Amino acid sequence: MWGLTVDCARPGELATFWALALGYVEPPPPEGFATWREWLVAHDVPEQEWGDGAYLEDPAGVGPTLSFMRVPESKVVKNRLHIDVKVGGGRRTPWEQRWPRVLEMVERLTAAGAAFIEEHSMDGRGDHVVMADPEGNEFCVV
Repeated sequence: MWGLTVDCARPGELATFWALALGYVEPPPPEGFATWREWLVAHDVPEQEWGDGAYLEDPAGVGPTLSFMRVPESKVVKNRLHIDVKVGGGRRTPWEQRWPRVLEMVERLTAAGAAFIEEHSMDGRGDHVVMADPEGNEFCVV
């Protein structure tokens, strides 16, 4: 198993965005705890640190986990690693089916706070869209 960690200013808000984008969910609290708050209290985590992280998992248990950690500095340059939100079905799926799926997700994510950066074409037709999440991290909708 492996996971990705995203440095950010607002972990909870960014986790909410990526849960929508990827269909991920917040993991349940560890066994023996009814809530994450209970777990934090039991482990003497200072209350001022409770919002310093947020966590997501693939409900099917197949994809990597995602962690969002508060850091003081903001994003400065282009990502060297990015997420592809794969909604189109891949290039083996007919363009007439694939491209509307991509555009629909772009619209949903824009409404959720993402920014459109640019559209890329292949053979004169839309292929994928580069976007930025609410904190400016680039990703593609394919």
